[in-house]
Parts: sequence; C-alpha cells; structure tokens
Amino acid sequence: MGGGTFGGRTFSRRWVLGAGATTLLATGLTACGSGDGSGGSGSTITAFTYGDDAAKVQVAAVKRFNASPAAKKAKGEVRLTKVPGSDYSPKLRTAMGSPGQPDVFFNWGGGSIKAYQESKQLVDLTDIIEADPVLKSGFLPSVLAAGDLDGRHYGIPMRGMQPVILFYNKSVFAEHKLQPPKTWDQLLGINAKLKAAKINPFALGGADMWPELMWLEYLVDRIGGPEVFKRIQNGDAQGWGDPAMLKAAEMVKELVDNGAFGSGFSSVSYVNGGAPAAFAKGKAAMHLMGSWEYSTQLGKFPDFAKKNLGWAAFPTVEDGTGDVRNVVGNPTNYWSVNARTKNQDAAVAFLKDAASEAYAKALVANGDVPTTSNAAKLLASAPNPEYAKFQYDMVEQAPAFTLSWDQALGDELATPMHTEISKLFLGKSSPSQFVAACKELK
Repeated sequence: MGGGTFGGRTFSRRWVLGAGATTLLATGLTACGSGDGSGGSGSTITAFTYGDDAAKVQVAAVKRFNASPAAKKAKGEVRLTKVPGSDYSPKLRTAMGSPGQPDVFFNWGGGSIKAYQESKQLVDLTDIIEADPVLKSGFLPSVLAAGDLDGRHYGIPMRGMQPVILFYNKSVFAEHKLQPPKTWDQLLGINAKLKAAKINPFALGGADMWPELMWLEYLVDRIGGPEVFKRIQNGDAQGWGDPAMLKAAEMVKELVDNGAFGSGFSSVSYVNGGAPAAFAKGKAAMHLMGSWEYSTQLGKFPDFAKKNLGWAAFPTVEDGTGDVRNVVGNPTNYWSVNARTKNQDAAVAFLKDAASEAYAKALVANGDVPTTSNAAKLLASAPNPEYAKFQYDMVEQAPAFTLSWDQALGDELATPMHTEISKLFLGKSSPSQFVAACKELK
C-alpha cells in the first residue's frame, strides 16, 4: 500500500509502496533492462511487473503480443521482468536511474509515479489515448482517471479493481432484523442496536493504521466530494483545512466515542487476521475494507464467505455534496511508459493488449474484476459472479474513483498522515488538532 501477503492477498494490493519505498536498494538491474541507456534496444522493449502469482496474466499478455501482427507492425517485442514483490518499489527506482531502465513498468498511479513524472521520465499518454479508439474506450473512465497526475494520463489500467466496500455479516443482521445502511443516520441507528446486543458494530484493524484511513476517505468524499482531496493531492496542504475534512474528523470521533469499533481496536490487526476473524465470528457486524476482503474470508473462513458475507455501498451523509456513487480505494495497477524508450510504437501497441478480451478473461480467471469496458459480459465465470458484478457495476457507475490517499500522496507524506489519523482515532488529538497537523505535512 512491501512484500509478502496479508489476508490471502499480496501486500502489493494495499501498501507495497509504503513499505517498499522507504529503503532504496543498491542493487543495480542492468541485467533486467536493455542495457543501452535508452530503456529499449530498438526492436526489444523491457517491461517490469510485480512478481506475484497474478503476474501470470502479464506473462500470457507478453507471449500473446509478441506473436501478434501488432508487434510485427511496431517492429518490436516485449521482454518481461518479474521483480520480487518485496523489492519492487526500490528496485524500480534503482532501475530508473540506471542504464537498465524498463520501457514499460507496473505501478500504482498517483504518488507512486510522481517523482518519475517530475523528472520527465514518463510519456504523457493523454493525447495518445484520446487519438486511439482502443485505449480511449477500453477502460472504465473513473479508473483511467484515478491514476492521473495533474489531470493527465500517465498510465493504462492493467490489473483488477480494488474498491473499498462496506461488508456486513448477514446472519447477525438477520438475527437483529437489520438492513445495510443507506444513510449515515441509519448507520448510527444500527450501531445503537448492535451495541445494545453487546456486538461491536465494526471490525477495525487499528494496529495497522491504514484501515482507519478508509473511513476518512469515504466521509470526506460524501461530505465535500472528490475535489477536497484532489486539492491536497495536487500539492495544496491548505486543502486539509476544508470544512469537509473537519466534519469528517468530527464524525470519526463520534464513532470512536460511541464505541463503534469496540474498546480494543488499536491492538487489533488486519494483517495478522484479527479484524477479519472478529467479523467472521460475529463479534463485529460490519467491516469497511477493500474488495480483497472476500478472498481473505474465503481463505480463512470459507463457510462464512459463501453463506453470510454481505456487501453494500458506503452510505450517504445528510447535506453532503459528494455523489453516493463515488468510490474510494485502489482503482487498479497501471502500465506506464518510460520517456526514454526508443520504441514507443511497440510500447503503446503492447498497452492496447490490456484492453483486450483475452486479457480481461485472464484476470477474471485469476479471481480479479477487470477495469475494462468489456468486462461485464465475462463475470459469469468469476469465482463469485454476484460479488464480481456488484464490484464492476459499482466502479462502472462511479462518477469518481478516488485513489487511496496514501497511494496518491506517496510514502513521504503518507507515513506522517497515517500517524495523525491514528492519533485522531485514539483520541490523542481532537478533530481540529488533526486538521492543523495535516496542514503542516511536508
């Protein structure tokens, strides 16, 4: 959000940037790249991808492209390098400053590529996408835009979507005659009923800090719309002073003070399975978490996942200006193109494969929900078609998909931001103190 796994998902799904980018490995990757200082050798271009189990989708894409007329026309082939997940971010940074630069590389969009964009190492794909029907219409607009910098496209979606979803325990809800909340007032009413029954309304892995961020992301969006965080992402720290931010922090404090997360959430971890277990065992009735929660539960508590795991959109907030259809989370991962490539035609031709039906089918077979505009008709073959369709419709209909704040801001700002959010949840800072502290983040 790295390496390793949590909840049955690789850390790349959530926070490899934060964990991996803190140290810069001295390892050179000349052998992995073209070695000619260009990021390409004319006919052959190099692509770096995150080396987890899902990389088989990219392996198949490279084989398909290299055998295609498109490769012949572009006079190029792709050589794929799978970089071990725990080392991905630092090794990419090392490679991008070496003769072995990749021509195309996997990333998380937003803050994860900002340094490369500022050093003019990326191809601005905006005009290329606009001029190419395959790229322009091949992806869900909210996802394509979510990885942008300064309103410009520097990436093409190339993995599954990961929206944050409000999950609930259907058996607990049925026992207490509850329905998923559609409004904030309904959510507060549900909380009161559950606490009276001595059930924590929400599971929360506060020990990890990043699960707390999801609450602020959605509340700020529902209260003030995606423009509030966009201002911060674009470098204006005073955006933390927006009234929507203070209101969201006050609502978080109200939840904590009312016991929505129980009394010991700060010692509960998502990574070690504590929060998912509390949720599956009925000790907590709901869980605000990324879409990987389904596979987490399927791996740890398969009966619960198949019979009693429910899902819904985050509720509206009264008088808020944000669209209830808006989504937050990790839209997907992206391919970006090195500005120093000597075969941009081949690189762009390769990017188009990510919009193909064959690519989307491979993602679905891997248990992912593609972000391609052609994916809806393919979801019947997903491990859980109903859940896959819910995710896809949710993202397809979203006017905006806000990239997780930590991913959007990059590690340098994300780490102190997480600390301030944790202090807010722990009651160590007031909502106004939280806002003031975040305005000073550098």
